[in-house]
Amino acid sequence: MVKSDVKVLGFWPSPFLMRARIALKIKSVEYEFLEENLGSKSELLLKSNPVHKKIPVLIHNDKPVCESLIIVEYVDEAWSSSGPSILPSDPYDRAVARFWAAYVDEKWFSALRDIGSANGAEAKKAAIEQLIEVLVLLEDAFVKCSKGKAFFGGNQIGFLDIAFGSYLGWLRVTEKMNEVKLLDEVKTPGLFKWAERFCADAAVKDVMPETDKLAELKASAPPSS
Repeated sequence: MVKSDVKVLGFWPSPFLMRARIALKIKSVEYEFLEENLGSKSELLLKSNPVHKKIPVLIHNDKPVCESLIIVEYVDEAWSSSGPSILPSDPYDRAVARFWAAYVDEKWFSALRDIGSANGAEAKKAAIEQLIEVLVLLEDAFVKCSKGKAFFGGNQIGFLDIAFGSYLGWLRVTEKMNEVKLLDEVKTPGLFKWAERFCADAAVKDVMPETDKLAELKASAPPSS
């Protein structure tokens, strides 16, 4: 592991925290994880992210870096000589990965939350159908970005894999609590197999929260960015 003065502030169920932890694992960077209590945020968090006051925050050599996808890019650049690259080397592929990562945060996560907040059977059904439409678009993106390989990033986990894969724990919770299958072997076969590979990867499996623990927490502590 790379020795460095690195701290990560976060709350264990957060998919956004997971992004930072996966990126650091890919780059073999040792770090100190500081668990935050979101009901009583630490002085270090408020000092490190005074604008948004949110997790995760990466502190490298006493300099804070905020926002999960920015942290992933920072890790990739700061430790460019350690481990595989996270962002694509080709400028166009990099732009495409960033586009879909933004789509995941703006559309996918919003659609996932809408299922939990829907009132009544019809509203919930409509929210589920909307999420499935988003997944079908992401299935097409996976086919194009992966170019027949295992991940969005090719043969190994990349930027878009981290952006989307960080939500898989909450996707499973939503499936369990609503008794619905969202990642479907028929409608989204590529994503279905991708999700299995992603969760089994060495950089992911130790930081992916257990579904039952997330389900227990869902009502009282939704994930924070």
